[in-house]
Amino acid sequence: MGFFSGTKTIGILGGGQLGKMLLTTTRKWDLTTKVMDPSSSAPSKIACNTFVQGDLMDYETVVSFGADVDVLTFEIENVNTDALAHLESKGVSVYPQSSVLKTIQNKGLQKQFYVEHYLPTAPFQRFDSKVALKEAVVKGDMSFPFVWKAETMGYDGYGVKIVRSNQDLETVNEGECLAEEMVKIDKELSVIVCRSPKGEVACYPCVEMEFHPTANQVEYVISPARVSTSLAKKAEKVALAVSEAFQHVGLLAVELFLTQEGELWVNEVAPRPHNSGHFSIEASYTSQFEQHIRAILDLPLGKTENKVAGVMVNIVGKEGYNGPVFYKNLEYILAIEGVNPHIYGKKETRPFRKMGHITIINEDVDMARKIAEQVKETLEVISK
Repeated sequence: MGFFSGTKTIGILGGGQLGKMLLTTTRKWDLTTKVMDPSSSAPSKIACNTFVQGDLMDYETVVSFGADVDVLTFEIENVNTDALAHLESKGVSVYPQSSVLKTIQNKGLQKQFYVEHYLPTAPFQRFDSKVALKEAVVKGDMSFPFVWKAETMGYDGYGVKIVRSNQDLETVNEGECLAEEMVKIDKELSVIVCRSPKGEVACYPCVEMEFHPTANQVEYVISPARVSTSLAKKAEKVALAVSEAFQHVGLLAVELFLTQEGELWVNEVAPRPHNSGHFSIEASYTSQFEQHIRAILDLPLGKTENKVAGVMVNIVGKEGYNGPVFYKNLEYILAIEGVNPHIYGKKETRPFRKMGHITIINEDVDMARKIAEQVKETLEVISK
């Protein structure tokens, strides 16, 4: 098909850690890659064939970058979708498609999409400004507590805040937003679905996510999720329905709330490799990164089952430290059986910045979770 040791090129918009891990597969298969990222020190720079420094939101820059690639994908949502649509019109295969990304980029549009397709999600209201939201609270149309979300540019806990009072409301950002009813959550789950252009679909087993209480970032991902078999199958069924509605090509991570009443509600989705799928590198027959490459090249999708239980713990910068990164006690965790560190290559640390992840594999998921906590307590990401 011209990609393997051939002349065709895969373009990747975004050169962060997700891009770097995608490139593990492209290097293994000798696929030519071209990556663009705003940072001259992007982690992907060391592993691609061609690196371009550029603004992912600039129309002309993205069009110019994608003009000479055969398949174009991305590892971050903040990309100019008008440029992607133009490239599609010129014959470039863009996966996931520009129309899919355009809906997902805006949390308000994304929530409306769920309603229009009869997909279960928390009740919400959209507002064109902070002023409009405040007026709704005054009128009693919106009551505390609720979850405020910026409609655009939010990620990894940024652009999301629990609003419990007028004082909290004053601290949220200006601009278009949505206010979502607080959900009484029992667990947060995720299911990753992959689709190919010819319509083949593969679904990863349901995983459980534990979040940091203040940073609102995923702290642990547990695979398989510690839920009943019937509930896990129900989560997979909901995720497949979401995937079917979007008709995306490539990966789609579907984040779900399991309510205290036992209902499953769609929180949000990501059309790319996702933090909740990192465990798959060691624990699954096919990693999410290889699966995404298989999909965008329209190759047969790989087996998604786990070979062994896996728990991923994010490595983030310790509070109080900024500057050149130093991984304290890394040698101690390497002595623990089943521990697999992934260091992303970011040279500067800051509080809660994702610097890497560690996957712990074990026959017993509860033991893997216990070791993950030991790893989290031992390794410190500080500055020199």
